[in-house]
Amino acid sequence: MKIAKVGSIIEFREGLTGVVEKVNENSVIVDLTYMENFRDLDLDRRTVVNHKNYKIVKDSFS
Repeated sequence: MKIAKVGSIIEFREGLTGVVEKVNENSVIVDLTYMENFRDLDLDRRTVVNHKNYKIVKDSFS
């Protein structure tokens, strides 16, 4: 399993996408405001996603 890095864009839970802000041992903290329709979805600004539950859409090059 490849683990995302800070700045990576990930997809999870049926099409939600976001930018990784912090990498923890078992999860990442994701900024959801990256999505164009963020305001329409009425979601919190950030969420936690387990490493098993996302795929990397665009890798960070930092």
